[in-house]
Amino acid sequence: MTKTKIAVTLPPQHVRAAKKAVAEGRAVSVSAYVAQALARQAQEDGLTQLVAAMRAEDGPPTDDDYVWASRVLGARQ
Repeated sequence: MTKTKIAVTLPPQHVRAAKKAVAEGRAVSVSAYVAQALARQAQEDGLTQLVAAMRAEDGPPTDDDYVWASRVLGARQ
C-alpha cells in the first residue's frame, strides 16, 4: 500500500493518547494509530450511509423489527 505524508493539527490530548498507544505497544507509530482511527471512521461513515439508504428505501424500523432484533440479537432501541 502506498502512503502519503501530510501534516495535521491535533488537540494535545489526542497526540498524548496516540503517543501512549505507541508506548504501550498498541500501535507501531503515531501515524499507524491515526491511520487506524481514520479507517474506523471511514467504516463507520460507510455503515451510516448504508443505514440511511436502507431507511430511505424501506422506511424506519417498525415495532415488529425492534421486537425481532431484541429477541434474536439481544438488541435494544
